[in-house]
Amino acid sequence: MRVLIVKTSSLGDVIHAFPALSDAARAMPEIEFHWLVEEAFAQVPGWHPAVSRTIPVALRRWRRNWRDAWKKGQLKQFRTALRQYDYDLIIDAQGLVKSALPARMARGVTAGYERHSLREPLAGIFYQRRYPVSRDLHAIERIRRLFALALDYPAPGDPADSGLPEYQEAREKSLIFLHGTTWPSKHWPLEYWAALTVMAEEAGYQARLPWHTPEERLRAETIIRHAGCGELLPRMELNGLKDALARASGVVGVDTGLAHLAAALNTPAVTLYGPTGERLTGAVGRRQQNLGVDFDCAPCLARHCGYRGKSVVQPACFQTLPPHKVWSALQEQMARP
Repeated sequence: MRVLIVKTSSLGDVIHAFPALSDAARAMPEIEFHWLVEEAFAQVPGWHPAVSRTIPVALRRWRRNWRDAWKKGQLKQFRTALRQYDYDLIIDAQGLVKSALPARMARGVTAGYERHSLREPLAGIFYQRRYPVSRDLHAIERIRRLFALALDYPAPGDPADSGLPEYQEAREKSLIFLHGTTWPSKHWPLEYWAALTVMAEEAGYQARLPWHTPEERLRAETIIRHAGCGELLPRMELNGLKDALARASGVVGVDTGLAHLAAALNTPAVTLYGPTGERLTGAVGRRQQNLGVDFDCAPCLARHCGYRGKSVVQPACFQTLPPHKVWSALQEQMARP
């Protein structure tokens, strides 16, 4: 049986779908998955052993200039690649119009959430099979139930399994601090990162800070300068970051896709939640702990902190997650067998 998964972005959302693939592969060992994903994450689906083919799509890039993409033949090339195979089933695990449209372009029966289970109900008109799944469940469990309904096997009751192999060798004496995020309100304060870096170094660990954009590099350099220690990692692709996260002794991160990857790899990890909540989209792993702030206006789901009261740090809500609390949580995860 050949199935096409449509889950285009973002990194955390793509990783959320991995446990559903693991469920399906156990229930139906003969199943073969292809995956349609945004080009920036084209390396990711192949990390799961059940995925044999990845089809990249450039929706983010094309959205800026559809006419140019059409003139260069990129849309035609994508359609040809998408329709190269017939599929027994096409599952849109994203549930948005931007994912439902290419799902319908592929050759096969389309399946997805029914109207009341969708954030964008309009997407449901593109599906030939629709399934009800509560929106009050964690994203991982929603996708697991959608796959079970669409592929007709019993809903799984066991803990989520990402399918990613856990690192078996001795871990490096290093900690990776995932400080980068697109929302200004998700940034843990610079002075807190610097203090945590000092704690790591005093405990005998090499604190390592990755970066992707120039802004993230500047932020990492500032943290290292304030701490007087720490290592700036070279700019890496996702495959390199995955390997670094797998080898590390521990990871601390804000609410970002790489934090979900660390959790899926079962690296000891702590993820910090301020303006966003962990209940429906928090990182999940066997050695993962999510720390949420204790603040009246959190989670506010705002990209910029609007708090105008007195606060020792910005964003204000993170004053309830000081470095010593985060360090204690990380030590607890690293001590687990």
